[in-house]
Amino acid sequence: MPEQRELRAGCANCFALCCVAPAFAASVDFAIDKGAGRPCPNLHADFRCGIHADLRDKGFRGCTVYDCFGAGQKVSQSTFGGRDWRDGPDTARRMFAVFPVMRDLHELLWYLTEALALPAARPLADRLDHKRREIERLTEGGPDDLLKVDVAACRREANTLLSRAGELARAGTPGRDHRGADLMGRDLSGRDLRGANLRGALLIGANLRNADLAGADLTGADLRDADVRGTDLSRSLFLTQAQLDAAKGDARTLLPAARVRPAHWLGAVP
Repeated sequence: MPEQRELRAGCANCFALCCVAPAFAASVDFAIDKGAGRPCPNLHADFRCGIHADLRDKGFRGCTVYDCFGAGQKVSQSTFGGRDWRDGPDTARRMFAVFPVMRDLHELLWYLTEALALPAARPLADRLDHKRREIERLTEGGPDDLLKVDVAACRREANTLLSRAGELARAGTPGRDHRGADLMGRDLSGRDLRGANLRGALLIGANLRNADLAGADLTGADLRDADVRGTDLSRSLFLTQAQLDAAKGDARTLLPAARVRPAHWLGAVP
């Protein structure tokens, strides 16, 4: 079983695919427009970001909340055997097309690995492990094989299992069902949200200060600018590092094991 640290970005072994392959538009998250397949002007020849320490101050907040789940280094070192996109137009085209496929597959591997670690989801362990191994095999394919993968089907099948795993984990403290709910800007401070189903919920700018989200399923919840100062997230389900990076917390925010307190949080440890 892959460990979660293997499903996190390893930029030192990647050819800065996230800085080149995607397009982004000037917005609150990005200071400039950039076309797909074009290197960011802040990218150096050694694939390092020239403003990495100042991304937020320079208007590139979107870069700080992106996580490829380890897909970048997998495509760079395994799928393309260490050849980078500068080798030629065909290599670049294929690499940039494969990258989002690998990223989606690695994201699913991350969630399935999280689900397998849930004691309450043991009745699903065989099915979760089978799906995880199936997707892992797909990630070992060559560029042509990866471009034929039906990512949408993989996601549907995995999400059925992940949703059930979340239900089993929340059974002891069943909370309200807020799946896909629009909770943007809502004042939920101090609320008892234990066991709540918040899959896909919009929590942009929501006030979650001092709330208790133990056992809450946060799969795909949008936590951009959500205020989680003093919030108990230590036992929340399926909370990604990217979600934490997008939120606003402090030294009192309780985190799950293996998550890192974002450096931009007030009182955070660098």
